[in-house]
Amino acid sequence: MSLTANQFKVVKALSDKPGATQREIAEIAGIGLATVNSTYRECASTGLVDEGRLTAKGMAEFRPYKVDNAVILAAGMSTRFAPISYERPKGLLRVRGEILIERQIEQLKAAGVDDIVVVVGYRKEAFFYLEDKYGVRIVVNRDYAERNNSSSIMLVREILGNTYICSSDNYFEANPFESHVWRAYYAAQYFEGPTDEWCLTTGAHGRITGVEVGGSDAWYMIGHAYFDREFSSRFREILEAEYNMPETRGKLWENLYAEHVRELDMRIRKYTPPIIHEFDSLDELREFDPLFLENLDSQIFDNIVAVLGCSKSEIHDVYPLKQGLTNLSCHFATDDGEWVYRHPGIGTELIIDRDAEREGLLTARLLGLDDTFIFANPKRGWKISRFIPNAKNLDAHDDDQLKEAMSYARSLHECGASVKRSFSFYEEGKGYEHKALERGPIDAADYWEMSRQADELNGLLLADGGKPVLCHNDFFGLNFLVAEDGKVSLIDWEYAGMSDYANDFGTFSVCEQLSEEEMRHALTYYFEREPTDAEWRHNLGQVGMAGWCWYAWCMLKLAEGEDPGEWTYIYYRAGKTYLKKSLELYRTTSGE
Repeated sequence: MSLTANQFKVVKALSDKPGATQREIAEIAGIGLATVNSTYRECASTGLVDEGRLTAKGMAEFRPYKVDNAVILAAGMSTRFAPISYERPKGLLRVRGEILIERQIEQLKAAGVDDIVVVVGYRKEAFFYLEDKYGVRIVVNRDYAERNNSSSIMLVREILGNTYICSSDNYFEANPFESHVWRAYYAAQYFEGPTDEWCLTTGAHGRITGVEVGGSDAWYMIGHAYFDREFSSRFREILEAEYNMPETRGKLWENLYAEHVRELDMRIRKYTPPIIHEFDSLDELREFDPLFLENLDSQIFDNIVAVLGCSKSEIHDVYPLKQGLTNLSCHFATDDGEWVYRHPGIGTELIIDRDAEREGLLTARLLGLDDTFIFANPKRGWKISRFIPNAKNLDAHDDDQLKEAMSYARSLHECGASVKRSFSFYEEGKGYEHKALERGPIDAADYWEMSRQADELNGLLLADGGKPVLCHNDFFGLNFLVAEDGKVSLIDWEYAGMSDYANDFGTFSVCEQLSEEEMRHALTYYFEREPTDAEWRHNLGQVGMAGWCWYAWCMLKLAEGEDPGEWTYIYYRAGKTYLKKSLELYRTTSGE
């Protein structure tokens, strides 16, 4: 037989405290004395209890409710917790003197749950010590950056039974875990007023009947969940059936549950605040643990304090900004203003010359092209800049802003500054092409004809002569910040190097998808006159080279299993069109 909810509570109370009185059972089980009295009589009549103790039958009926194991999800990058998450996974933070995941493991073990699996991904090696310290098992999720936590559940699906599902970064003030659990549940707390949390609706006996993101005056999902064997079996079937669907890649396991809530029996387990804590921001964590930052061992915060001369205690309003291909950035504020901390992405030291970047930044600040730059450490790759509130990116199709961009390019190219790094679309493109071929053939239509045209055009561009000048080499709208007062700053100097002056025009024209008419108009702003035929063909040639170079980069990304999206076509179309057109111009004006 299966136990009713109240029978389970009475049996569990007697298992925890044999010989307990009905009043003690009521206190342990959290139900009324009258309910205990009637339920105890049911248990006695069916042979589950006798004289305040479990019978052999009672023990046998109680056994299927024993928790088998626990899975702690610790693979995610916790990007909302930047910049601390750049240095260590969120689950390894020390809060009120205890490491979050260690506190949770100890609470599980105190409840009699010794079989614990930790699924890791981001900075996985930081968790390995837990095997020796606590005897947990480690499972590595290699897809943590491309998929959501449903991929972690997929890896451990075969061990799901009576299983706790936990997040490594939760803090439980009181131990929520038990050795035996009646039915599958999700922990919940009540929130007064509007909320963006996952809100629950329930039916009879607390069964969850609906999950909706956002609501008001509602019980919402927070903390851990518990799968019983029936839930685990059905959820595993759903996960295996839908895992390889493209739309599943970004889903949480909770998304799948919400979509199948009618066929998955899960109850609500209500907790009175503030037992369960989930920290969505640094400010939220500091409210819970005011000394957190002062006790935090963080090179990033040490860097901020050293450069800005502030104290750790005045750093606030910390949140991540949009992550780039080569770095991670976050916003923070101090008493003196708002700032951006740039942290180098993994492996960027192999592709970015940080000394050249710093020289470019210093030059840009001196020329008034970038007023945001404060400090950069070329050895470590981190940087601090001034944050511009409500800034917009440059609109290349706005004539005044187009004129401003071309003026910036000319000022940079004529400044006379130099760096050790050089940058060539041809050399970069051939490098991408070679790396792509190491992974297999490039069978994209037209690619090899474009590559041959790039070979020919590169020789013609070099024959034009011209001394290399300092270029930004990532010169397009997203790297221009336009403040509310109209002041423009050119940021992100990671690819700065000595190049053909037309490189910046080439990148700008391709990425901003300028028409030929717009390109000619832009060059009149750059030269402050109409371009000559030689200048036009040379600049158009670098548009073609830029398109081909970044199309070759797309071939490499595709070979590596990444999809650059719409940029593949944008680069292809620019390369295909302007390699050919510029070559035709060189051939028809070769006698000039």
